[in-house]
Amino acid sequence: MSDPAAWLERIRKLPLEGRVRVMNVCGGHERSISRAGIRALLPQQVELIPGPGCPVCVCPEEDIFDAIALSLRSDVTLVAFGDMLRVPCNAPKAQPRSLEQARAAGGDVRPIASPTEAVRIARENPAREVVFFMAGFETTTAPLAAMIGEGLPDNLSILLSARLTWPAVAMLLDSGEVGFDALVAPGHVATVMGAEEWRFVPDTHKLPAAVAGFGADSLLASLYSVLRQHGEGRAFLDNCYPELVKPAGNPTARRLIDECFDVVDANWRGIGTLPASGFALKPHLAAHDARQRFDLGADPDRKRAGEMPPGCDCARVVLGRIYPDQCRLFGAACTPSSPVGPCMVSDEGACRIWWSTGKRERRADSVDA
Repeated sequence: MSDPAAWLERIRKLPLEGRVRVMNVCGGHERSISRAGIRALLPQQVELIPGPGCPVCVCPEEDIFDAIALSLRSDVTLVAFGDMLRVPCNAPKAQPRSLEQARAAGGDVRPIASPTEAVRIARENPAREVVFFMAGFETTTAPLAAMIGEGLPDNLSILLSARLTWPAVAMLLDSGEVGFDALVAPGHVATVMGAEEWRFVPDTHKLPAAVAGFGADSLLASLYSVLRQHGEGRAFLDNCYPELVKPAGNPTARRLIDECFDVVDANWRGIGTLPASGFALKPHLAAHDARQRFDLGADPDRKRAGEMPPGCDCARVVLGRIYPDQCRLFGAACTPSSPVGPCMVSDEGACRIWWSTGKRERRADSVDA
């Protein structure tokens, strides 16, 4: 069945008792849900909670600081996906706090939409060092691995800030403060890594889970599945995106990722270090690792390294602890034209999505401390 109205009718007929909180991990899911007005169409007791599926939002600000520093070198061209240019970091006031500000200060910073553009720019400028600052999840890491497999120009290096999606959900489930009763997992990640990667949710934590695509039909089918599971006291993994998602994912993409990257402990901005949650270039690619090529290291004078800006509640939004319009700064100090935190910058950030779909003011029960 592919009719969204029919799925919605089936959801409304479910004998739901009490509040049911469903986390939708992916920023793309949140965008589809908000733009289609799905929240307002669901039964009142169903809550959809945005989760930690925005790679720009969790990119460590130390990495942004390093990217800014590299961009201000006279012999470096730094390229990054467009959202990353506006994300602020905790730099001293006298210094650029974003790549956009670094570009205004004279840095050679260029937005790109695809990893292959980084290769093109490097080949067109063989006398310059080109650094690709890459923040993303598995869906971006896979094409990066394919690009590496085809061979990189000698003057191209990578400042990698890539993360796996599932460890943040595992952390929430292991925290003892689980704020949701069911999970909708991202279909594009599952297309690469496989639906089975999310089996730990029902098997270990006994919570309903479903993999969803990005159309209203697949999202509503996944919501019907997890709500029905919850009502019947069952928990299993349901693939509601079978046209693209297979149990083991894309074997070629997974092989390329394994050939190019090691899985390492990694810092998530505002959250902390999560074990086995990040990607690092394998040793045989050290010549293209910007951290080694430019001897990047931590700055001991940076007092707020790793944290969100003062007053910003992005970390709690990312973790599903509060809704975007409960942030202290939402719609006042923090707007898309003047973002304070990363969730208001990215098209996959929940705050930016809520603002763009008409929510412009803090709610009455906003966070005060």
